[in-house]
Amino acid sequence: MTDVFNDKSERHPLKPFISPKVRVMMIGSFPPARSKWNMEFYYPNFQNDMWRIFGLVFFDNKDYFLADDKKSFNVELLKTTLTEKGIGIGDMGLEIIRLKGNASDKYLQIVQPLKILELLSHIPCCNTFVAAGDKAAETFRLQFPGKIKHPPSGGCVSFSYDEREFKLYRMPSSSRAYPMALTKKAEIYKQCFKEIGLL
Repeated sequence: MTDVFNDKSERHPLKPFISPKVRVMMIGSFPPARSKWNMEFYYPNFQNDMWRIFGLVFFDNKDYFLADDKKSFNVELLKTTLTEKGIGIGDMGLEIIRLKGNASDKYLQIVQPLKILELLSHIPCCNTFVAAGDKAAETFRLQFPGKIKHPPSGGCVSFSYDEREFKLYRMPSSSRAYPMALTKKAEIYKQCFKEIGLL
């Protein structure tokens, strides 16, 4: 169950999926309500297209990560692929309040963000962050003492911290509420991963 801090706030139920070999860190905002979950992993709502985007980007098959029941995604295959590619994944919201009771970033108040500066010590090889949406990118930027420009959608900005060089990409949301075709989103993500060197 999701931890509840008060009558409105929720604590993130998952730890970041990372290893010391992570080179690229995917960051989202916060999972949907438990009633929408189909698996115990990131982007657990079957209607969210993140894993279809990944299927198209890396395997030219939007259904690559589907589980045998075709109603959820294969968590072990996801974890194996992410590990092999050197990709970590986490969300910027550690404690949040849903202002409208839904999963929309527009109505998501992040009370306590993921501590990125602490996370960096656990991912020493990471030099790229890929934000899946505007809320994740904005929350990420606010954690750094120097100014990081807000990247354009589909683009990136470079910055340095503690003698390390980084890039921050801002990608389209994988939510179906975001008005862009799945194939177009996949094209943008694919270009990003090409620039990073994962393809």
